[in-house]
Amino acid sequence: MKIVHIITRLIVGGAQENTLITCRLLAERGHDVTLITGPALGPEGQLFSQTEGQKYGTYVIKELRRPIAPLKDYISYHKLKGMLEGLQPDIVHTHSAKGGILGRRAAYHMGKHRPKIVHSVHGLSFHPYQNPIINRLYVAVERATARYTDHFMTVADAMTSQSLAVGIGRHKPYTTAYSAIDEAPFLKPISEPQRQAFRERHDIHEDATVLVCVARLFMLKGHDYIIESAAALARRFPQALWLFVGDGNLTASHRERIKKMGLEDRFRFTGLLQPDEVPLAIKASDILVHCSLREGLARTLPQAMLCSRPAISFDVDGAREVVNDQTGRLVRPKQVGDLVEACAELIQDPALRERLGRNGLEQVREKFAPARMVDTIERVYRSLVRE
Repeated sequence: MKIVHIITRLIVGGAQENTLITCRLLAERGHDVTLITGPALGPEGQLFSQTEGQKYGTYVIKELRRPIAPLKDYISYHKLKGMLEGLQPDIVHTHSAKGGILGRRAAYHMGKHRPKIVHSVHGLSFHPYQNPIINRLYVAVERATARYTDHFMTVADAMTSQSLAVGIGRHKPYTTAYSAIDEAPFLKPISEPQRQAFRERHDIHEDATVLVCVARLFMLKGHDYIIESAAALARRFPQALWLFVGDGNLTASHRERIKKMGLEDRFRFTGLLQPDEVPLAIKASDILVHCSLREGLARTLPQAMLCSRPAISFDVDGAREVVNDQTGRLVRPKQVGDLVEACAELIQDPALRERLGRNGLEQVREKFAPARMVDTIERVYRSLVRE
């Protein structure tokens, strides 16, 4: 099949990593694959290096940007339409809000050569922490764009139910394909010297119990709840230390808050790490804590489990599809007291951490395998092409 994937930007992020894995494996299976994206703008880093030397082509539309920009969006739409008419794909598969809206519309209006159109929901553009008017606008746009869509893919069952609940693609088929992770780096054991070197580099003493958060330091990612919980936990557990992996526009304000609370000696910031450095950061830690208020299904949760580490997460969106009492602890969103107790339980019980980590590894190893995800996607493509 001739397949085109469209995504707004190739920053370091779950939707982007998912898309690159999909393009790579589809191309390796003999399909003719093209990736179209916008520039990787912002503090989150970029993944263009992962497209080098691959069996698929990558093209950048410099006007394709995440923010609403009528002139750039108009240019992007017409460039997408022109590229699709030149490529004549069998399948157009879109990702992210802007790429999904412009890409699906461009593909739909190709006339008699219209390809089948698939859209992946990695996370929803509407959520309860947003202005209700903006929410209604996003829902209306997604409903309208659903008519250009032949099939929806979601990274969690929760994304399907939430989309259908507001009337998006109510008469369209949905398929869940859990977002694949390149598992080898997470499954590969690290040596004690590697662990010690990482800890020394970030000034983490040998007997520290490390609670790691791997997420952009950005609104709604929940770092403020972790900081608040640390104020209570630091008094009870002198060996506890928190590690923030990532960067973003809230880095400075989080650092300032930690300083004002007198917790500077209990927090470490790695800044932006390359994807291949993340497994070491998790394995050099003891517990993963993820307090985002909105996610499709945060990749850091199964990543932690692949590293045999337990995960504590707010109970939002798809989190409960991987985190349960056998693999970690789910916490009611925004309930800092509950978060404190969940963290305390795991900090003080190494045997429990080990058992939960072992269970997590067994649960996610097959569920998030790249081949399994692409098998599901390829099966959907073939069913559409045969129609």
